[in-house]
Amino acid sequence: MSFKTISKWLDGQTENIIELETLLTSHPALAPESGGQGEAEKCKALEEWLTAQGITQLERFDAPDGRVACGYRPNLVATIEGKNDKRTVWVIAHLDVVPVGELSLWSSDPWKVYEKGGKIFGRGVEDNQQGLCSGVFAALAFVKNGIVPENTVKLLFAADEEVGSAYGIQYLLKKHKLFRKQDIIIIPDGGDSKGETIEVAEKNLLWMKLVIRGKQAHGSMPNLGNNAYLAGCVLALKLNALEKVFKKRDKLFEPPYSTFQPTKKEANVPNVNTIPGEDVFYMDCRILPCYTLAEVRAEARKAIAEIEEKYGVKIKYSEEQAVESPATPVDAPVVTELTAAIKKVTGKKARPIGIGGGTVGGYLRIKGYNAAVWSTLDETAHQPNEYCKIKNLVQDAKVLAAIFGGKDL
Repeated sequence: MSFKTISKWLDGQTENIIELETLLTSHPALAPESGGQGEAEKCKALEEWLTAQGITQLERFDAPDGRVACGYRPNLVATIEGKNDKRTVWVIAHLDVVPVGELSLWSSDPWKVYEKGGKIFGRGVEDNQQGLCSGVFAALAFVKNGIVPENTVKLLFAADEEVGSAYGIQYLLKKHKLFRKQDIIIIPDGGDSKGETIEVAEKNLLWMKLVIRGKQAHGSMPNLGNNAYLAGCVLALKLNALEKVFKKRDKLFEPPYSTFQPTKKEANVPNVNTIPGEDVFYMDCRILPCYTLAEVRAEARKAIAEIEEKYGVKIKYSEEQAVESPATPVDAPVVTELTAAIKKVTGKKARPIGIGGGTVGGYLRIKGYNAAVWSTLDETAHQPNEYCKIKNLVQDAKVLAAIFGGKDL
């Protein structure tokens, strides 16, 4: 069988792609943190659909979670046996989605897919169902045409990516030995509209929580209190100024520098004429890999100590999330083979990049597994009227299929 056979089959799958996207979207897979019950219903629907299509070698790795009614968060692996098992080609997508946000900004029901102008609309259709479906249909191209891939292919449908992956990839890396160092690991959960960038590195991620405790007082008598809000404002500015301390630049990333941004702010006093005795805010810090989080923490502690002394407050520092991961080498097999497959399918020469956002790739790299993040998408994730271009999904499936077939396709 030639690649032309695979390509032609994928070109004819629009109706089935819409069917699967519609099915997945109809099961809102929201984390408990977002008021949902997790991914169980969506995972069950996907299992049934895959089985009906002929992908029957399925295995579940459920992470216990007492916050959801079923008591677990599902992680599903579908296997398509290859000619040899010297290495496995993994495609990792996530089942969970984010909330719809402001419903009035949607032109239709976010949980009911509709297709218009070659685009599929609905919550989750791009993030991450486009990548999920591209992996599924690339695998189905082999199953339906009776072709055995060069290496065993495994599709991992993970839980909990949108809220930190504690019940998804982090759980799997801690509790199960699924991956090998020689495996090819592709994560279709980020990219650009032309499919020309392969993410091989992530900035170190640090989410700080700062709780400032001062002394409450009447707004007309600030001398009798210690304004926690004022101290917090100054601290936010000092932490933001760390961008000038950690000032190196790296063109692999956009923006090419480390960022320290105050973001979430909790309510303090309910009335205008009270000096707040407590204030809480958060920092989203994305640091170039040339710096360690230990260096950043040390500078943050200096800033905290200065504010405590100057404003007579106590500051509690904690971390909502901290991820420090190495880069995948640009000459790693996953990068070179993905680059070759993109060239074969689209004629484009892809380039390696780094990103500021976090993906499951970071957790894999920490454990020594080279992973690459790639997809062709318009990045409508988390937005109202999220959409996926069908032609992008099909093209990405062809690229993955080219990797699955290897030198024999």
